[in-house]
Amino acid sequence: MEPDFWLERWEKREIGFHQVDINRFLEQYWSTLELAKDSTVFVPLCGKSKDMRWLAQQGHHVLGVEVSETAVREFFEEWEVKPTCEHKGSFVSYSAKNIEILVGDYFALTAEDVQEVAGVYDRAALVALPPDMRRNYGTSLAEKLPAKTQTLLISFEYRLDARKGPPFSIDVEAVKGLFEATCDISLLDSQPFDLRGVAATEHAFRLGYL
Repeated sequence: MEPDFWLERWEKREIGFHQVDINRFLEQYWSTLELAKDSTVFVPLCGKSKDMRWLAQQGHHVLGVEVSETAVREFFEEWEVKPTCEHKGSFVSYSAKNIEILVGDYFALTAEDVQEVAGVYDRAALVALPPDMRRNYGTSLAEKLPAKTQTLLISFEYRLDARKGPPFSIDVEAVKGLFEATCDISLLDSQPFDLRGVAATEHAFRLGYL
């Protein structure tokens, strides 16, 4: 979706995609990435996810990117910390403690912006994008991220006639089609999931960039 779509969703408070609880697969499988505690973790299209705070509590430096400045401000307000704000290229950076969130368009990121990244946590980015943007997203990650970057990717799968995305239904074969040329892919788990009243399956993958 284009940035204006998400800006409108936040303005209208249509944010059913925001999860109040820490993601179960994050807590269960993050350790399988075997990252150093002080490594940098990238969270694309992060919103105001509390998962970032969980990652920071594990000792990581967290780098998020989010198009909605409202979401970023609310993240720090709910955390009850006052961030430092400064301009960084085409982004506005909000940072406090060991979390930095860049406000702007994900596709404007450069390899230099993510050169320190060792891990990626994607719960909300891939599933938020329609197929054409999804392919561009997968390609851009492979081009920008350092070699050997480890990723925990979470997707949803549901009957296509059950609802309209986002979040979009992305099954195991679709994930393989997007990433198998650039990553080693392992399906870690698949569990039933209630996606706002729609029966779905939540998948967790480990991706290792080649």
